[in-house]
Amino acid sequence: MRVLEAVTFDAMMARFRLEHPYDEGDEANSNDEAETHIRSAHRVLGGRWHHVRLECSEVLGVVLPWHLGEDGGVELIPRTGLTVEAAASRLAGLGASYAETNPLCAFKLSRQSHATPRSFFLSTEAVPGEDYEGLTTRRGLIHLDGLHRMLAWQQAGRLVPGRWVNAFVAGLSPSDVRHGTRHHQDRLDVHPGG
Repeated sequence: MRVLEAVTFDAMMARFRLEHPYDEGDEANSNDEAETHIRSAHRVLGGRWHHVRLECSEVLGVVLPWHLGEDGGVELIPRTGLTVEAAASRLAGLGASYAETNPLCAFKLSRQSHATPRSFFLSTEAVPGEDYEGLTTRRGLIHLDGLHRMLAWQQAGRLVPGRWVNAFVAGLSPSDVRHGTRHHQDRLDVHPGG
């Protein structure tokens, strides 16, 4: 992870709304739910936000919360959570049947597979809420927004080593940013300004 800069909550939210506007008429648009998760992270983690760059292999380790596959017939991610890599593997194993059992989720995945790159929004801790309460991994890089993008990009071969993506992360400590501490337990590897 390369920390680019500290950002205010207002600046981060302006970026989120620019990249992820909410459209009430689009049933595949859940940006209102993502905003709820982002606001929870802001409250719980003391308002510390950083604009960072993640190497794509780091994205594979992001923990995704419980996901029913847009109320489809197959639960994609259990309450205990899965990494992007594990969830993508599960999705690949389900094959074409997933589009039949979970048509809205499959549509969202398809729509994101070749979409313009947009920022991910992540937390360093699990936030309050039903989707996160059962996570077995409570610290690390935890999803707030971008589940379908991460999975679709992995399916499309876009999350390859050497490629970098933008993200906004809640909860990096000052020492994480100042010293570039490597966190073996929670899998953060921070390189300030690099």
